[in-house]
Amino acid sequence: MVVRKKNILKKTGFLLIVLLIVTFSIFPFLQMLSTSLKYQFDWGNPSLIPTKINLEAYKELLNISQTTRNIPDSIKRLLDNPKLSKAQKRAIIKKYEETGNVFPFLKYFRNSFVLSFTASFISLIIAVLGAYSFSRVNYRGRGTIQRGVLFVYMFGGILLLIPLYQMAVKLGLAGTRGGTFFSLLIIYMVQTLPVSLYMLGNYFRTIPFSIEEAALIDGCTRFETIRRIIVPLSLPALATVFIYAFMIAWNEYLFASVFLRAYKNLYTLPIGLKSLFVSKNAIWDRIMAASMLTATPVVILFLLIQKNLVSGLTSGGVKE
Repeated sequence: MVVRKKNILKKTGFLLIVLLIVTFSIFPFLQMLSTSLKYQFDWGNPSLIPTKINLEAYKELLNISQTTRNIPDSIKRLLDNPKLSKAQKRAIIKKYEETGNVFPFLKYFRNSFVLSFTASFISLIIAVLGAYSFSRVNYRGRGTIQRGVLFVYMFGGILLLIPLYQMAVKLGLAGTRGGTFFSLLIIYMVQTLPVSLYMLGNYFRTIPFSIEEAALIDGCTRFETIRRIIVPLSLPALATVFIYAFMIAWNEYLFASVFLRAYKNLYTLPIGLKSLFVSKNAIWDRIMAASMLTATPVVILFLLIQKNLVSGLTSGGVKE
């Protein structure tokens, strides 16, 4: 009986700790969601459940339902003029529409997605080739290079910021939109490549070499072996690395805040959220709605590949 009571107490205590950690982790997101759905008169309500659901902030950010402010009678009479073309009428009406231009969420979303997806995809390709060389190809200095790629994590981003920006300026990259985009692309790749190489290298070692050996005997080259054997067998690990790189690029703020400060049209979502927060249009429901929409893509991707993410992180840790 004493043993059973101890087991029950241990299980109950463990369950309470888990619930406490989960609640502590989820509560900020619940608070953001609650505030984004509340009207201004309800912001002081401590309850997480809004008195009345407010979707106007989401509609404004996503430009779902454009609402038109009161148009003066003189403008209405002008719009009735048959000599005006449809394009001219749309241009006039656009001046009286609330389209979310206060915070161009969709533009910032597109910038973040293009930059994050491109950096993650290129990083994944390089990581596949590099990890394959670490796990399968024998050459002098392989061990030193393999350990050296993790050296970049010994320095914080703030220490690398000024040297990297000076390099971009001296190379003439920081003076153009394309050069700035390319600079951030390289930085994001450098940030994600070391751990990507480490994860994929360990995973590739778990693939039996006999399969590759049979392909090489059949006349396949190294690149054909990677494309036909390694990549199909490593899809869980590849998905893990891609999502990991995507999340880093999607949430990155430090380098983007410096490199993009002269190019407002290239702002990513983290920079856009910061500019919205300090602007005169910093309304809480809009800020929280933008924050929720920013976090949604990463959460969805994580939930979709959760099983692959776990297997990719654990596979390759032990060689049998």
